[in-house]
Amino acid sequence: MSISRRDFLAQSGSCAAHLALAGAVMPRAAKALWTRPSIGTVVAREPFGNLEKISDGVWAMVSTPFNSDRTTLSNGGIIAGRNGVLAIEGFNQPQGATWLAGKARELTGKWPTHVALTHYHSDHANGVGGYFVSGTADHPVLRSTERTRELVLERNKPADDSRAAALKDAVLLPGTDATTIDLGGRIVRVIPRSGHTESDVSLELDDPSIVFAGDLLWNGIFPNFVDAVPTKLAVSVRALRRAKDTIYIPGHGTVAKTAEYDRYIAVLDEVERGARKAHAAGTSAADAGAAFTLSPSLGEWTLFSKAMYPGAFLAWSKELSK
Repeated sequence: MSISRRDFLAQSGSCAAHLALAGAVMPRAAKALWTRPSIGTVVAREPFGNLEKISDGVWAMVSTPFNSDRTTLSNGGIIAGRNGVLAIEGFNQPQGATWLAGKARELTGKWPTHVALTHYHSDHANGVGGYFVSGTADHPVLRSTERTRELVLERNKPADDSRAAALKDAVLLPGTDATTIDLGGRIVRVIPRSGHTESDVSLELDDPSIVFAGDLLWNGIFPNFVDAVPTKLAVSVRALRRAKDTIYIPGHGTVAKTAEYDRYIAVLDEVERGARKAHAAGTSAADAGAAFTLSPSLGEWTLFSKAMYPGAFLAWSKELSK
């Protein structure tokens, strides 16, 4: 499917349009590099993604959206304790959530007891009703910030009854204070953040050190700035990074460690320098973004998605103009 830069910037309300456009312009070699197995051991493989074991009781769902299967589109995962199982993200379609829940049952013996959404974008939230399938008595507790719930229902169209029903009884997370989910011998910290959207959360383990970052982190794919506040994004991204050896599950792209995380920070910094320079010179975001390229030292980011640079520059321009 072909999507013009103008149409994308005008109409995109989530990461899904971004991924469609990136996939259309990404060279075949870059696609192969991005979809290769990552840090974990693959325990299930589907056209829409791979489920990778990254630690005992922890699995990362690494979506492969450039295969043209739109079941998931975003990454997610499973965290299991003695008494409970947390599923992370609702994905793009209910089939994605139902598939992950089924895998949780295969791997842990339990249907998810808890579900968490990192933010409202459709590729992370629209399929959440799939965890509440008919014919099963297992109904997980859904956790979402109040603002995320509002935005899922307000912006993510078309409307879906199963999505609305799942969100109706959600446990609302505070927008400023951290909370925890006790899975039995394993505590997951839920940290409110912002920057990619106005209401993001990260899901974090301390031992082993693992962070499900949502779309605050992208690995090998240039990030979507459509709802971003760049200065807040920069603060949140740096706050997520840990000094000790850590596994990071990004919202999109392969599982990351410190080197990949630092490369992502370098990408954000380079975009900021370019956007500030353009703003000071009075250059439009469209023109500056169209002329911008990332340094070759940052690697495979340069192989695709140049059409997204104007979106990043536009987000910076809006903030710098205030």
